[in-house]
Amino acid sequence: MHDFELVHDRRNTRSVKWDNLKELYGGEDVLPMWVADMDFQSPQAVIHALKDRAEHGIYGYTITDAAISKAVSRWVEKRHGWRIKPSFLLYSPGVVTSLHMAVQTFTEPGDKVVIQTPVYTPFYNVVKAHDRTLVENPLLFEDGTYRMDFAHLEKCFQDGAKAMILCNPHNPVGRVWTIEELKQLADLCVSYDVLLLSDEIHADLIHEGYTHIPIASLSEEISQRTITFLSPSKTFNLAGLQVSYAVVEQEGMRKQLQETFSKQGFYMLNTMAVAALEAAYNDGEEWLQGLLDILAVNKKLAEEALADNPYISVSPLEGTYLMWLDCRNLNLDQKDLMEFFAKKAKLGFNDGIQFGEAGKGFVRMNIACPPETMREALKRLTDSLKEFEAAL
Repeated sequence: MHDFELVHDRRNTRSVKWDNLKELYGGEDVLPMWVADMDFQSPQAVIHALKDRAEHGIYGYTITDAAISKAVSRWVEKRHGWRIKPSFLLYSPGVVTSLHMAVQTFTEPGDKVVIQTPVYTPFYNVVKAHDRTLVENPLLFEDGTYRMDFAHLEKCFQDGAKAMILCNPHNPVGRVWTIEELKQLADLCVSYDVLLLSDEIHADLIHEGYTHIPIASLSEEISQRTITFLSPSKTFNLAGLQVSYAVVEQEGMRKQLQETFSKQGFYMLNTMAVAALEAAYNDGEEWLQGLLDILAVNKKLAEEALADNPYISVSPLEGTYLMWLDCRNLNLDQKDLMEFFAKKAKLGFNDGIQFGEAGKGFVRMNIACPPETMREALKRLTDSLKEFEAAL
């Protein structure tokens, strides 16, 4: 059984999260709780598979064969009740890469593409980099949680939007969209013939009481106009191996997207990525349950530490390991807010404004770390808030 309590030293490993602190936050003594990777080792099955592959000593061109596709389709059906054929799968280095390719393939310069803000930062560039028109459908924030604004979304579709990028579970606000919400969204996409690009990379990271539903699984009508993007990278902490896949049920769309991949030179995954994906999906389920258990511990620690805090409140975390903190009661502008956390609390969070104007006054905190690290982060946070209050 994996030890999720063990604290690993990640410094001097060229870690984006740990080895860039001075440049990002002004000091090496800052505790990084930002970028979406975890401070846990991947499953032993993955480590063994990578060691075995490394020891073979020959790292030539590597195929994604039927065994890989079978592992993927079996995982998706077992975890999410969605039966997909191996032939529906296209592989690429990452979800963001695939989103770029999809926008290029299925929209034209000037076409309107909808995103729901605040949202994962690369979505903005996925649209703007290809001279498409970015249309924001801001989420409604009411009673401490978020919901979709369907009236505004329908207006976006009526105004000619060609595509929409869905984030489910939603990063950074932590929502797992319900079946009722997804059905309403699907009905709108079908009615207005809008292509849906569904980023479901956090699909396996669902907290107790919630269920992830792949929107393409709801009906034949929506599946024919949806491309779903998935990966084991967030689930099993494999981001550095660059491995993902798209599920494209509509054959014509799949061929078009495959052609774009080929034009960009995406013919295969790297050797280690293939080994890791297969090992994770075939033998990683027990590890995943251990991860979900420890995330529940950290989630509870954070909720309890901030339960009655007058300055920071926590949006309900339904999915992902990314906690969205409402800091507007501190009454600091965004620059001062981030400086407060970095200089006073010695904590490195994601700046909420990275996720759009709707993120102003918020920060994102990564809770995928050993509880000892989580307790230290929460102590720094609550101590700094006490000092802030005392100075008023």
